[in-house]
Formats: sequence, structure tokens, C-alpha cells
Amino acid sequence: MTAGPPLIVTRPEPGNAATVRRARAMGFAVHAMPLFAAHPVEWRAPAAEDFDALLLTSAFAARLGGAEFAGLASLPVHAVGAATARAAEAAGLTVARIGTADAQQLLDAMASQDIRAILWLCGRDRSEFDARGAAITPLPCYAVDPVPPPAAWADLTAAPAVLLVHSSRAAKRISDLVGAARAHLSLAAISPKAAAAAGEGWRDVAVADRPDDVAILAQARALWHKGAK
Repeated sequence: MTAGPPLIVTRPEPGNAATVRRARAMGFAVHAMPLFAAHPVEWRAPAAEDFDALLLTSAFAARLGGAEFAGLASLPVHAVGAATARAAEAAGLTVARIGTADAQQLLDAMASQDIRAILWLCGRDRSEFDARGAAITPLPCYAVDPVPPPAAWADLTAAPAVLLVHSSRAAKRISDLVGAARAHLSLAAISPKAAAAAGEGWRDVAVADRPDDVAILAQARALWHKGAK
């Protein structure tokens, strides 16, 4: 597959390295180009008995949350994506449900079970969701901040390439960095929301059918084959 357009992985570490390994195993000519860096922020766990469930929409919450998670171990975790669920289990939490689409679909499923008091361990910058009547308490335990693009970014994006888009924030950042000259670039997005945040004018946009690396890389492979023709 290395004869076609390169694959650019923009997500923060440690996810970037994991995605790069998977992509190389599939035969991509892949470049690690993280545009954000994640770090913990100070937080304190509230009383677990005040909540029915814990919502995790990113693996960063479990990876960077630290020792405060111990006080929440009694709460069932509802996680978006398998990677987030694995990180939660590694942090000593019990996963009750794994959402295979996005946070809104997972919240809809929680509402159908009459789960009303939800603690959302989230990032400092977060999306808004329809709570469906539930009381959602957002509690930032990490932050993902922009970093300068790697030195090779301008050259790589000046030629045909496939970019992986793992979040809506990443989509917006890529769009801002690339500007209007984008008709030669293709995007593989983790979700419809991320794809929409990238705007229009790309050569091709493909959306993963679930929020994980296997699905987004499958879409990247399809885009690679179109770009190689």
C-alpha cells in the first residue's frame, strides 16, 4: 500500500503511536503528526452515592484521572468506544455499557434505563449533549491543548494525503491549518460529528461506522485505494 498517498495521524499521544502501529501493520506509509497534547488537571471526586453512573467519553479521562478514581469505583461506567472501556477497566472501574457510536447515542441508552444522576468525567473542552432529562454533572479531569504542527506538516499536506480525524476539535484544527487549499486531501473521520466539523471542500470524506481505530483505519484504506488510482 505504500505506493499511494501517505496517511497522517493527528491524534494526541499515546493514541497516536498506537494508531501508527496499526496503520503500519496494514501497509500504510504513515506519519505521526500530533496536533494536540493531553495532560491531567487537578480535580476531586465527589461522593459516589450522589450518582447512578459514571460517563466516560474519552480514554484520556481514565488514563489521566489519577488516584481520585478510587472513590468512584462503585459506580458503573458507561463508555464511548472500546478503547475508553479498556482504559476504564485498567483504572479499576467496572464497565456496564460500551457505546458503539457517540456520546449522544450512549446517553439515549442510559435514559432508556432511567439512569438519571450521571457524573461525566470529561476534558476541560467538551461538547454539549441532550441530557434527555437526566442530571449530568461534567467534571473535567484532563485537558487536550493544541501544540504547533510538526515540521513536516506543511510539506505533507501540500500533496495528496489521507488524514485521520479522531475528534471534532481535531477536525476544526486541521481545517484551520490547511485552509482553502484542500481539494487534494481526504479525511477519515471517527464520527459524523467530526466529519461535519471539518467543513467542505475535501477530495473525499469517509466516516467510521463505530468510534475505534479498526473502523477508522478501514475507511482510510478505502480512501487510500481511491487516491492511488
